[in-house]
Amino acid sequence: MLAGAAHAGEETNWWPVSVEQAAGEAPGGTTWSGAGPLLFSQPVAPERFNGARRAVGFRPLFLKTVDDAGATQEAHALYPLFSFRRMTDGYRWSVFSLINHYSTKAAEETTSHRGLDVWPFYFSRDTGSADSSYHAVLPVYGSVPNRFGQDRLTWVLFPLYARWEKNNVTTTTAPWPIIKHLRGEGNSGFEVWPLFGFRHKEATYREQFYLWPLIFKKETALWQQQPDVRQGFLPFYASAQNADFRSESFFWPFFGYVDRIAPYRYHENHYFWPIWVQGRGDDRYVNRWGPFYTHSVIKGVDKTWIGWPVWKQQSWVYGKLRHTRRQVLYFLFQDTEQRSASNSALPAARKTHLWPLASFWTNGAGKRQIQALSPLEIFYPSNDIMRLNYTPLFAVYRYSQASADSAQHSVLWNFITYRREREEREFHLGPLFSRERRGEQKRYALGNGLLALERSAESRRWKFSFFDFKRRTDDRPNVGSAP
Repeated sequence: MLAGAAHAGEETNWWPVSVEQAAGEAPGGTTWSGAGPLLFSQPVAPERFNGARRAVGFRPLFLKTVDDAGATQEAHALYPLFSFRRMTDGYRWSVFSLINHYSTKAAEETTSHRGLDVWPFYFSRDTGSADSSYHAVLPVYGSVPNRFGQDRLTWVLFPLYARWEKNNVTTTTAPWPIIKHLRGEGNSGFEVWPLFGFRHKEATYREQFYLWPLIFKKETALWQQQPDVRQGFLPFYASAQNADFRSESFFWPFFGYVDRIAPYRYHENHYFWPIWVQGRGDDRYVNRWGPFYTHSVIKGVDKTWIGWPVWKQQSWVYGKLRHTRRQVLYFLFQDTEQRSASNSALPAARKTHLWPLASFWTNGAGKRQIQALSPLEIFYPSNDIMRLNYTPLFAVYRYSQASADSAQHSVLWNFITYRREREEREFHLGPLFSRERRGEQKRYALGNGLLALERSAESRRWKFSFFDFKRRTDDRPNVGSAP
């Protein structure tokens, strides 16, 4: 869904100083913007913003979200340069994901856990226990437990010395990556990279290489009658085989074949890979004549390329929905459709991007949104903060339809707005001119009421007024949606 969706209800338009509208579907409060799209305050969906219900900020410099009590849940400055996030057990902040700090404290604990990273030079954690706390400086010294995918990672004047431990297996290197020694739990190995190396565990695996990556052999699952063996003498020959699979490549990777009998049957020939590939099997089909044409069906994903990378289409079923995506040059045009996998006659939801001109969205049930310009939406489809902070800056035109009887247009960041509902119409040309109609009641105004002409539904007589800046306070139906 596009950011800055249209909102229903009465509008007070003092553009560009201030534009205030009713909140729309988010209950309570209003949507406010000032200085065009720069200053803003609007409701947000709490399930998408860490429990917050309102966002305020100065685009693109600062943005924060607050809960019902006014407590800050998230804060961002020049996102993604600086970000702060409150959690149920603490908080964390980050500078461009390179400097990261967190502080957490569980209900049953008496001390907080704190951590600070300055990538890639400094890493620290303080838990109140010497076994799990550390301060490490790269390349000088570090001994880091339970991080970077290891049980413990240690270095001294890296790359002169390093050691990593995982599952009671220790790999020591001095200097990295040239000399490595492996031991523990029956494992042994030694490498002088790239000249030669071997690793071994009895009845489990055996690996060796010479002049890496030209000559190699890797055997795993040695306890089986037919182990898994991968070997190569590149670029002349490479192969992989086990009890259910065999592939060979000659003048790797150009010529070769793949044969599989389980868990599915599949055979593939490739010539001048990846240009010509022909594969047939139980759960996959590949017909590639690159770069002109490719059609493949792999694990239920049907994909077609024409004139790679000009045109791409793929479809797949996930849950109860069939997804179809069409692309031209990856991102210049992208259309994604979702419809019922069991009943194709039902309306489809669709999101379409014509980069950087416009984005279009419909849920298939009467709601629609259009925005022009839209240079960022295609690149950050799931980033709510990016959409809230940056997308409205480009919203020269925006259209939002909540139903067949309820829609709103906005031009030049609410300088021109038009709202249509079943019994209502509302038009604003900034603070210069406005026209409102509700049933038989009509009102025309210059300067938001500096001079107004109004006809009530009861008398049906027109009357002039001066300095009439009143706002109606009656309830209005909700339209639009908060991002």
